[in-house]
Amino acid sequence: MAGCSVRRTRSGTSPFTPASRSWRGPAALLAGAALLTGVLSGCGIASGDSGIAVPTFAAEQSTAAGADEPPPIALPTDCARLMDPEQAGALFGQVLGSVSVQTVRGVPEPSVNRTERTACTYRAGGQAFDGPGNRGPVLYQLNIGRYGDAASATRQWQLNTNAERSNAIASRDVTVGSVPGVLIERPDESTLALVYGVDTLTFVLPVAAPGQNRPASETLPDLAQRIIPALTPTQPPAAAPTPPAATPAATPEPAAPAPQAGRAPAGGPTGTT
Repeated sequence: MAGCSVRRTRSGTSPFTPASRSWRGPAALLAGAALLTGVLSGCGIASGDSGIAVPTFAAEQSTAAGADEPPPIALPTDCARLMDPEQAGALFGQVLGSVSVQTVRGVPEPSVNRTERTACTYRAGGQAFDGPGNRGPVLYQLNIGRYGDAASATRQWQLNTNAERSNAIASRDVTVGSVPGVLIERPDESTLALVYGVDTLTFVLPVAAPGQNRPASETLPDLAQRIIPALTPTQPPAAAPTPPAATPAATPEPAAPAPQAGRAPAGGPTGTT
């Protein structure tokens, strides 16, 4: 760190200046100790302690530039506006600065009234998405589809979840706050599919995700509770619902089966976010 010169000793590091060799006596030792305290107080020390509690951020809180301006009524073009890589790293107990996020913008799909699509991939490894990109292990993925109205989003969510249930080893209806969803489990990954206003959200959590030491039924709703408030102000005012309130325990609660849209008929639209 600039302004923090240290030298290594057998017992650690200490601040070093040429004049330090001439200090002698108790008064000099006291003065040196005061100087040491002042120098170290100006040097930031990063901690990789994954046991530090990670706070839940309010909907209006944003660390991006221009946070005082209202967000545009559109999906963010950068997934870091939804969840900063450092927050994702803390949730999965990763070393500071070791998580990267890739944003991929999709295209509209008029046949299902989808107007936008954003895909986010959070990876461990610390490599930037330049050239071949980060090939580190995936922490989690998020696909968001935005639709022309809430009815279209709900209809597509039902088609998606019906298709996803067909080859799952287990699935159940859940709620995250007041947001309806379906938790789907497979041998290699778990998926949480939600419908929120004019958006559908699909979280995918690999079983082998680094630092994943909680059940998927806890991790996935926890992620959703942190992402949804960031989406609320980007939805059309008439369609934006109230974001789910954060709760101490993020375990989804069993809910009565949601109305099913039925299987898509042969040749009908496929279930895509």
